[in-house]
Amino acid sequence: MTPETLERSSKWLARANLRPTRQLLSLATLLVGDGQHRHVTAEGLHAASVAAGDRVSLATVYNTLRAFCEAGLIKDVTVDGTRSYFDTRTDDHPHFYYEEDGRLVDVASSDLKIAALPVPPEGYEVAKVDVVVRLRRHD
Repeated sequence: MTPETLERSSKWLARANLRPTRQLLSLATLLVGDGQHRHVTAEGLHAASVAAGDRVSLATVYNTLRAFCEAGLIKDVTVDGTRSYFDTRTDDHPHFYYEEDGRLVDVASSDLKIAALPVPPEGYEVAKVDVVVRLRRHD
């Protein structure tokens, strides 16, 4: 970890009042240390952590990602019932999901036009709208 990545990661954790433990700081550095937004799976982050020489269990990675979500630092983007990505960009924006290689990429919000939403049932309000456009190559 460079001093810059360490500082960026520490500030990111501090925004959510999370104590920068060794494991939290290590995972935060992999997520935001370089200042770039990314989409990760728990398995992918675990593999990157192990490759960086950290001894962290997959369960700890899952729990940490959930804690980051609850703190508002990342968003959980569910592609289907079995696959979730964690997005370091937390504003509302749509995604393209490339089915053949499992990539999730941001799409400009200006490229999406939603003309209307259904009226929610009595006593409910729309909390958010997630848009994931699934792509596959055509012949």
